Amino acid sequence: MENSTTKPTMNPSSRKPSRLRSLLGATWISTSLLLLLFLFGWEFYVRQFKIDPFLLPAPSVVAVVLFDSLKVPSFWMHTWVTVYETSLGFLAAVVFGVGLGTVLGKAPRLEKVLNPFIVATQVVPKVALVPLFVVWFGFGPTSKIVIAGVLAFFPVLTNTVLGIKSVSIGHREVMLSANASRTQCFYWLELPSALPYILAGMEMGVVLAIIGAVVGEYLGGNQGLGNLAVKEMNSYDTSALFAVIIHLSILGYLFYLAVGMLKRFLIPWHPSLRHANES
Repeated sequence: MENSTTKPTMNPSSRKPSRLRSLLGATWISTSLLLLLFLFGWEFYVRQFKIDPFLLPAPSVVAVVLFDSLKVPSFWMHTWVTVYETSLGFLAAVVFGVGLGTVLGKAPRLEKVLNPFIVATQVVPKVALVPLFVVWFGFGPTSKIVIAGVLAFFPVLTNTVLGIKSVSIGHREVMLSANASRTQCFYWLELPSALPYILAGMEMGVVLAIIGAVVGEYLGGNQGLGNLAVKEMNSYDTSALFAVIIHLSILGYLFYLAVGMLKRFLIPWHPSLRHANES
């Protein structure tokens, strides 16, 4: 006799959103737990082995110093200077890097001619150039903006060139067969195809930009978080120095997140973002 009762079937796609939410929640929980475990281990190590606060202060002490520093207007002034220098240097690197990268990507012969010179400018240690930039542009923010832009320029340039070269030949032929102009071909085909590469270069560039700004402030500045770190080091206040370093780390991460949000806005169709949302 055939059993008339059938087991209800569940559509696998109906379980996908809940599974996605659980995986995302697990990721954030795992990251938070790992951070708490690191801080707990740091605190335990310092207190258990009675490490001199001059060498390694406890995270609880650093947190108190950081919160106290956030109440001081001069601390935010130094933060604004670093943000200003990093932002302008990064924007300059994006403008010149994407512009030159587009030209080189569309002109292979010109790229072969200029590539040795571009590589030669990048293999020079940038720290060695900081005193020269200070001599040329002074101790103000201009020299730090130049340093930040120089460090961020190369990854943006190389990724733009790669992105322009990666345009499908078949897609290009379709555009040409449709009598599309060079402007239309660039706007509708080359730019969307190169955007993932450009944004990847921007992610690397923004990190290098803040490093360049801080190094410039460290070696030849009178304002900014890099200069503040030097002052704390000269005053032998290790807790305050750690507070500045943590503040800089948070600032750099926010810059990186800003570029990540730009990726979600400009290329939500890219497979890398879909895979990130599904994992």
